[in-house]
Amino acid sequence: MGEIPRMGIFGPSKDQVWRQLSEEIGGEFVEGRFWSGNRVQAHVAPWTITLDTFTVSTGHSHITYTRMRAPYVNPEGLRFTLYRKGLFSELGKLLGMQDIEVGDPEFDEAFIVKGTDEFKVRELFADPQIQRLALAQPTIRLSVKDDEGWFGPHFPKGVDELHFQVVGVIKDLKQLKGLFDLLAVILDRLCQIGSGRKEEPGVTL
Repeated sequence: MGEIPRMGIFGPSKDQVWRQLSEEIGGEFVEGRFWSGNRVQAHVAPWTITLDTFTVSTGHSHITYTRMRAPYVNPEGLRFTLYRKGLFSELGKLLGMQDIEVGDPEFDEAFIVKGTDEFKVRELFADPQIQRLALAQPTIRLSVKDDEGWFGPHFPKGVDELHFQVVGVIKDLKQLKGLFDLLAVILDRLCQIGSGRKEEPGVTL
């Protein structure tokens, strides 16, 4: 019999949950090095979805984020952002940020959706499976980024990144599995509507 993992007073550690996650989704738990922490990578051909955390210093405090990233070929350069409504999102609407209504009352009540092509964004998020997976997430900020910035890999022309990010360390197994499913379904749906291609993006995170 294998050794039973010991639980801390606050329940299982992040790494325990993430190792279990990697086993259940058929992914890989990758040990971090001194410049990066542990991560989980899952291959949804031809894409690779990477889960990790990073910390930002804000003067006297540090804020840790959980993120998921998946580079993909984006032939049209479509950009979009999805996040739950709240005080700051309502303020943003007053300041002129356009909210694209998808057409489903529950989804439109829960989220702010913005994008560079209103028709394509509505077509993407009108998918019932995407709506169900997004609504199951208690906090969410999902967007398309054009690169990783100064400290990340250079993206080839026509390659962008589907990027999820929230404050805190997610250790809820069901929530993490739902996030992997959400990104995988969005990537597949982008290909269906012509805003993505099932090709290797040529980027390693």
